[in-house]
Amino acid sequence: MVRVCGNREDAEDVLMEALLKAYRNLEQLRQSDAFRAWLAEIARRICWQFRQREAFAPLLQLSELEDEGRQLPSSDVPVDQKVAVRQMKQVVASAIAGLSQRDREVYELRDLQEVSGEEVAARLNISLSAMKSRLHRARLDEALLGNQENLWKSS
Repeated sequence: MVRVCGNREDAEDVLMEALLKAYRNLEQLRQSDAFRAWLAEIARRICWQFRQREAFAPLLQLSELEDEGRQLPSSDVPVDQKVAVRQMKQVVASAIAGLSQRDREVYELRDLQEVSGEEVAARLNISLSAMKSRLHRARLDEALLGNQENLWKSS
């Protein structure tokens, strides 16, 4: 039954139901030596019925919701939110492009690629304090450029 039902818990439920059904219909058993095969066939049918009910359960739940006038919430991100995210990415990309080469390198490594400060300084052959200074300047410039672009778009 585990093989037919797919898991042990369902198989146990099916077996209990099959035993109950067999007990109620024992008078239909013609040969007592065929009991095991008869019980297995009952259990197999119950398992298939159980699987069909499970397959139709989502459809039944949807029709119940429709009858009640309710709708399932969508898992998709709303279109206006997608557009806003796309615009925000464009603003950030534009602001990053407006940075000086030196500041952009530090900003991309540290904030976008999340490389440690020590590693960024080592890669660029600069001191840690110089890296921190460039990163601070890049963050300020990015914020200013982003704000200017937002002001320009809103006017």
